Amino acid sequence: MKQLIKNIVMLVISAIGIIAFFILWPKFNPSAAKIISTNFVGYDFARAVTGDAERVKMLIKPGTELHSYEPSPQDIVAIQDAELFIYNGGESDEWVERVLKDNNIPESKTLRLMDYVDLKAEEAKEGMEAEEEGEEEEYDEHVWTSPKNAMKLIDAICDKLAAIHADESEKFHENAHNYNERLKDIDENFRSVVEAAPRKELIFGDRFPFRYFVDEYGLDYYAAFPGCSDQTEASSSTVAFLVDKVKSTGAKAVFKIELTNGQLAKTIADESDAKVYELNAAHNISEEEYTSGRTYADIMEKNVDTLKEALY
Repeated sequence: MKQLIKNIVMLVISAIGIIAFFILWPKFNPSAAKIISTNFVGYDFARAVTGDAERVKMLIKPGTELHSYEPSPQDIVAIQDAELFIYNGGESDEWVERVLKDNNIPESKTLRLMDYVDLKAEEAKEGMEAEEEGEEEEYDEHVWTSPKNAMKLIDAICDKLAAIHADESEKFHENAHNYNERLKDIDENFRSVVEAAPRKELIFGDRFPFRYFVDEYGLDYYAAFPGCSDQTEASSSTVAFLVDKVKSTGAKAVFKIELTNGQLAKTIADESDAKVYELNAAHNISEEEYTSGRTYADIMEKNVDTLKEALY
């Protein structure tokens, strides 16, 4: 009798395990997600359009550096099996074209975010650490940092998914509309903050991925490194230049970006009696933020509050 009860208990436990496995399978198997994005913004926008996070997979792990990502074999399998593969383009996604070509992935199953906005060339700003010049002009890849651009990207993802799932087209367009309405409010708030601000310069002791953002809102900037730079050590002349800019402009803020230690920004701030602020470019989010479902819109709303404090 005891053995019979034991066997029944083991069968029940096994059944529960099998059920749990299939319920959680999409979380553990990248290939189970049918919309794949290389970066956070593509993931967030697709999640917003579908209204279903389980349908979307972000290749870059939360809390890691976007610019140094390389795909694993599992990632390539996920891309092959996806109904839609979203990637940004630009320097961080140099590996993508090779993967698409080697695996005969048709253009109809891909969406390159940089194709849907007016691109701006990378800029070498006064005082910035110089990088090696390539043979061809390169475009700034951080197109999503302007909420206006983000709305275009959401519409592009919506149209692509609606073409794949015509039966869900109405839902997708409604979700895209609702998210874009929120971004319109954020865009208006940024404009109000900048128009009333006594200072119009952003000084970064860090990389600068906000070219589209500052051009959209009429801001000027100075920074230690370009947006995709892998440099972390600034020369004494760059530090001195940025310290002088803080003092000469009367700025009270030195900015850093997300997921960096902010040590260079702190050095500049200490030398100029300023304070370090974080302006989040939404390259990626932390594991905690990912688990809690933080969105691009959440990040931009926080940036509005940051600028409101830092520029006044």
